[in-house]
Amino acid sequence: MNMKEQLDIQIKANKDLSAREFAEIIALTSQAFERDYTPYMESFTSPTHILARLNRKLVCYVAIVTRWTQMGKGPLLKTAAIEGMATELSYRHRGFASQLMRRAVAEAQDYDIAVLSTGRNGFYARLGWKIWEGPLYTRKGKELIAMPEEQGCVMVYALSKTPPLDMTATLSIEWRELEPW
Repeated sequence: MNMKEQLDIQIKANKDLSAREFAEIIALTSQAFERDYTPYMESFTSPTHILARLNRKLVCYVAIVTRWTQMGKGPLLKTAAIEGMATELSYRHRGFASQLMRRAVAEAQDYDIAVLSTGRNGFYARLGWKIWEGPLYTRKGKELIAMPEEQGCVMVYALSKTPPLDMTATLSIEWRELEPW
């Protein structure tokens, strides 16, 4: 990253996000994921938004959404689910996403664990994320539903409150519409 390219990083609760900022996030994430990201954003319950601007332009974004995971038959873990990680196409490969993910981990320290679902394992692995090796499920009431293979992989990040991890155990998360993980 060029030293002149100093990111302005803002952390915002969902209630503090302006309509303009929401529109900027939708434009960026929709471009990055090549689909309208509005339904996903609207499905997140009280996300914490992390916005990165360069010269006032939104160039990188990620959200932390509170979810609940369970390792095997252990207790429910308050989970920082990382959602919507996106970088403007012309600003990629400058270290902005790495910087934002490090900030997301720092912001998630009050959680028991952090998780994300991705098809870009290598990027996250370089930042300390580990691929969950055990079976993955969503919990819909008392029913466990196996995660489809095409969903990508789930990665976890051990935080200061994270209990000892058995990376081969079953990992489940509560059901939600659109994308269970």
